[in-house]
Amino acid sequence: MKHSLQLRLSQHLTLTPQLQQSIRLLQLSTLELNQELERILQENPLLEREDGVGGEPAAPPAEIASRTRDAAPAAEAPAPDEPAADAEGVEVSALDDAPIGGFRDEAEEGEYPQIAADAPTLRAHLIAQLSLTNLSERDRRLVTLLIDSLDEDGYLTQGTEELQEMLPAELGIEAEELNIALKHLQNLEPAGVGARNLAECLALQLAALPPHTSYRSEALETAKHHLEVLAARDFGKLRRLLHCDEEMLRGVQKLITSLNPRPGRNFSPEDTRYVVPDVIVRKVKGVWVASLNPDAMPRLRINRLYADILARKRNAASQQLTSQLQEAKWLIKNVQQRFDTILRVSQAIVDRQRHFFEHGEVAMRPLVLREIAEALDLHESTVSRVTTQKFMHTPRGIFELKYFFGSHVTTEAGGAASSTAIRALIKQLVSAENGRKPLSDGQISEILAQQGINVARRTVAKYRDSLQILPANLRKSL
Repeated sequence: MKHSLQLRLSQHLTLTPQLQQSIRLLQLSTLELNQELERILQENPLLEREDGVGGEPAAPPAEIASRTRDAAPAAEAPAPDEPAADAEGVEVSALDDAPIGGFRDEAEEGEYPQIAADAPTLRAHLIAQLSLTNLSERDRRLVTLLIDSLDEDGYLTQGTEELQEMLPAELGIEAEELNIALKHLQNLEPAGVGARNLAECLALQLAALPPHTSYRSEALETAKHHLEVLAARDFGKLRRLLHCDEEMLRGVQKLITSLNPRPGRNFSPEDTRYVVPDVIVRKVKGVWVASLNPDAMPRLRINRLYADILARKRNAASQQLTSQLQEAKWLIKNVQQRFDTILRVSQAIVDRQRHFFEHGEVAMRPLVLREIAEALDLHESTVSRVTTQKFMHTPRGIFELKYFFGSHVTTEAGGAASSTAIRALIKQLVSAENGRKPLSDGQISEILAQQGINVARRTVAKYRDSLQILPANLRKSL
């Protein structure tokens, strides 16, 4: 085998740590960005938040202070028996002004925030009612067992026979005992708790209503035996089953729909999600302008104390701080670049969707990521990262930047209509339809065709499903 040396030239992309950090920061949401910055602030003493102009930098940690003791003279510590003094030389005592024994002046009442008490859970609510009953200890434990088997909606997902099989045989618990305990549970508030299905849940709530409630008996019969017919909106069949007229059927439907199909949901903790918009859109002198939200922009700066120490003393011991100083500079630059890119992309979106801000969803024009990428000389993947989990505050509400992108549908005039605008038109048509004769997907397709928008029936069905609008047969009303 003959050996030889060959020289080849090739190009390849090298992702530097700075570029990797820039890409990672770009795809983070505002919440995730602040979490990432808090982590970096804990690890890098050269970086700090700019809480105010001219604010004093934080004192260096003990391990860094000891390393730089020669560069910065230490302040004299007060003698053990001497009280600490503030900047004016006045003695400071933390106990002089403190309330004694936990008492405070009435004038200070407003200084303490009012904290709302946590709402009781469904289990706690039921156990509190159970403690007021005259049941025996054994019956209370059986009811408690059933309470612990409820789901978050208040339903008993396991039957009493299944629960009996799960219990130890030596306890000697009969199925009849569990059925009696279930009756006790179903007598507690909220009405409908402990039901094993929707029909039983609604029937329990109807049974708890006063006997003189209008249409109560007919609604109770419907919930127990004809709920599927009502759900299918087969009102003709339901009238024949109940032997009633249209007015009575309308009252039965109204009574049943006023009930709560998830009685335990009111006791579930709410998962509140807060959105901090990255961009604010306003109309300035007749032009829609995007600007960055100051509340979403973290203000970072280099800790001047450490930077001055490094400027005065550079040796092997300060090599780590030098590296952290460079990382802090990179981070500040990358964060600023992140928001600059978000603003550029947002303004490009606003320029192309200005009719949306004027007239709403029906005026949304088709827009794809590639169009913005080519206009701003960015990669399409960069635009995708910028528009994901980034939000824009507008006079019409808060929207994710992704919201302004959508496919197009060809019109008869040779133009294009946005899928978002078509969804808005479908929503308008359904909201204005006759409840007795709701529009089918085919009829909606024909109406849109009359307006010059060619949309197939299956496409209308897809858009309708995305809007969580029921089919025509399930939208029918009396």
